[in-house]
Amino acid sequence: MRWIVLGLIGIACGGILWWFMNNEPSHTDLAADKGFTIPAFSETATEGGELFAVNCAQCHGPHATGSENGPPLVHKIYEPSHHGDAAFYLAAANGVRPHHWRFGPMPKVEDVDEDDVTKIIAYVRALQRANGIN
Repeated sequence: MRWIVLGLIGIACGGILWWFMNNEPSHTDLAADKGFTIPAFSETATEGGELFAVNCAQCHGPHATGSENGPPLVHKIYEPSHHGDAAFYLAAANGVRPHHWRFGPMPKVEDVDEDDVTKIIAYVRALQRANGIN
């Protein structure tokens, strides 16, 4: 009887693991070919876009839509009520261990200071708002 119970627990755990591994949010949710909107940017957000292209786009993709190397920031997971601006400052300064995605850990970003991150946040938030993420 004990082996049957242990077997059922193992099957249940395997099923739960399979579900989590196969229900990760897609990094292509907001791909440009699916109606992605690029808004008119403020001066600060424009500067942030330039900084993003140099320091972040390699992993987070063009216009923060994600890539095979990192998650999209224009995604409901990164809406301000779930990942506030402080999360962006901390990520740039300290790096981030993986917690929503299967990508590896994000290293800290050496070449940006707090003012740069403020501009990058303005850029990402403008993209989010333009694409229905508030």
